[in-house]
Parts: sequence; C-alpha cells; structure tokens
Amino acid sequence: MNLSHEDVQEILRILDETTYDELTLETDRFTLNLKRKGGGWTQETKLGGKRKEEGGSVASINNTKALDEPTPTEDGLLDIRAPMVGTFYRSPKPGSDPYVAIDSEVKKDSVIGIIEVMKLMNSIPAGVSGEVVEILAEDAEFVEKGQLLMRVRPSP
Repeated sequence: MNLSHEDVQEILRILDETTYDELTLETDRFTLNLKRKGGGWTQETKLGGKRKEEGGSVASINNTKALDEPTPTEDGLLDIRAPMVGTFYRSPKPGSDPYVAIDSEVKKDSVIGIIEVMKLMNSIPAGVSGEVVEILAEDAEFVEKGQLLMRVRPSP
C-alpha cells in the first residue's frame, strides 16, 4: 500500500473530526503512529515495520475519550452503540457465522462486529456483559457514530 501526501491529509482531516486521540498504522514497510497533543497531531514513523503473517496492513485506532458507560434503559437493557462512522459487519468475513446472535452471551471484551473505515477493519467490543436481546444494525449497513447496534440484558 502506498500512501500519498493527499492520503495522509485525508486521514488527518477525518481524525480531526473524531474524538480519537491516536492512530497506529503498520505495514510491511513502516509503522506510523499519530497522536493528538495540544490540539494538533504528532507523528512517529519507524521504517521496516513488522511483517504480518498474511501480509497487508493493520491499523488500530484508540479512543482515549471512550463512550460513556452504558446506562440501563427503562426496560433494564444496555445499549451497544457504534464508536465510529463506517460500514458495520456482523461476521469476520462474508459467508461466515456472525460474531453474536440473539441470546448470545457477551463479555465487555467480546467482539460483536467490525466497522470498516477507509478500508481499515476495526473490531468492536461489546463494552458490556450480558445476553444479546436485540440486533438493530444489519450486516454491511453504514452506521453513524453513536448509532444503536445492539441491546444487551446485563448479567446479574
């Protein structure tokens, strides 16, 4: 993957519009780490990035300003909301079983889906523990940040 100056500028523009404070992009050739500090972004680049088993690129986005702890709704259910804008996928690849289904038990760190942003796949943790009772986002649906994805009955 070759990133042009315009690609980097577009990434920074998108990051400026989010609450994310850090982006790490690793390829076979380099590792790029961007961090928000004092209203701007700092960059750290390492040449000779880690080689991945399957090749390609890996990116992770850390949100140090995490979404607020879910609060129970009137019926005692907890909402799982999209932490970012992108395309929501319920399974790791087309044709495979979804990460979770109705009646699935999840823990805070259980992956409930993936949101694709600019060809980067971001695993979405449940953030709550309990039983999935509603799935409100369809597979391959474009979701907005904060959009309701699932509802969970909390564990006793």
